[in-house]
Amino acid sequence: MRKMLTIISNVLRGSASRNGAELVSEGARVVVSARTYADFTPQATFDIKKCDLHKLEEGPPLQAMLSREEGLQYYRTMQTMRRMELKADQLYKQKIIRGFCHLYDGQEACAVGIEAGINLSDHLITAYRAHAYTLTRGGTVREIMAELTGRRGGIAKGKGGSMHMYTKNFYGGNGIVGAQVPLGAGVALACKYLGKNELCVCLYGDGAANQGQIFETYNMASLWKLPCIFICENNKYGMGTSVERAAASTDYYKRGDFIPGLRVDGMDILCVREATKFAAEHCRSGKGPILMELQTYRYHGHSMSDPGVSYRTREEIQEVRSKSDPISMLKDRMLSNNMASVEELKEIDVEVRKEIEDAAQFATTDPEPPLDDLCNHIFYNNPPMEVRGTNPWTKLKSVS
Repeated sequence: MRKMLTIISNVLRGSASRNGAELVSEGARVVVSARTYADFTPQATFDIKKCDLHKLEEGPPLQAMLSREEGLQYYRTMQTMRRMELKADQLYKQKIIRGFCHLYDGQEACAVGIEAGINLSDHLITAYRAHAYTLTRGGTVREIMAELTGRRGGIAKGKGGSMHMYTKNFYGGNGIVGAQVPLGAGVALACKYLGKNELCVCLYGDGAANQGQIFETYNMASLWKLPCIFICENNKYGMGTSVERAAASTDYYKRGDFIPGLRVDGMDILCVREATKFAAEHCRSGKGPILMELQTYRYHGHSMSDPGVSYRTREEIQEVRSKSDPISMLKDRMLSNNMASVEELKEIDVEVRKEIEDAAQFATTDPEPPLDDLCNHIFYNNPPMEVRGTNPWTKLKSVS
């Protein structure tokens, strides 16, 4: 060993004495790096948990293939979501973010897995825990953070806040519990009417699952065979009430009755991805709607006004973190199958943290929208019009 170190030391000393030594050294590093990356496993197959089925003869596969590129992308996206939500928590406690704010940390495998199973040309609508979906649908961290702080550079120009963010083919961010479900069915009806082989993913939580409008929507979607994937993100608590105390039946995937259903491990991104692919194929083949229940968990309380430990113990939260964390699960799979190195994943973590810090800096320095913008964008593609203010004598202009 000592002899080997001596040889390496002499080589380096000799290289350093020549002109262009830095270039030689850098070139050597690149060669070593390339050789190291070539040694990684390009793809691997993993066993995944079997889904519980309702009115289906067969379900998603019990194995999922993951490429190295996919794994790294999933890891980066989930880490970005996690860090973004933790930064939002910090800014809220500093009173820089105000009002309603519902965080998604712990549920990242749901958003990333769903997006991996559909196309960007498909449509998606969700409730008010919407930051992560805004990101997967094409929004940037900068736009999301600026929207949270109510700034002009926000994705809704600072007028929507935490619950009302939108991008192309993403319809929010809806504040009324359960109201997005019939809207999502309407989007699915448009998909069928236009004949573009697109579908709508319609998300709601276990707390909304007892809403009458959801069952009315099931009925219409089934009658009209709408290409709609209804997804219940069951994070075990509707606000501060456990599902066992709120629902006579907690088999949410069976709630569609006449609609086929799947119960999926929502903490495993590969389970979610494969189940979503299966559900999407069901819809695209003209079989009508399908229902998925994703069993997941949120680490924060219902919203920032809820400490999240009055109806559950800290030990319960810690146990889920230690045994079922979606990011840790993906990381362990990749490392144990030689699909990535610890250093490479740490480098991603550093890049993500920098992106979040830069976005937070922008979100706290970008100007707030001026009063003149207040009534803009009420209508789409309309000529400018006057809007009455707080009294008949105050007039504001609205521009589409």
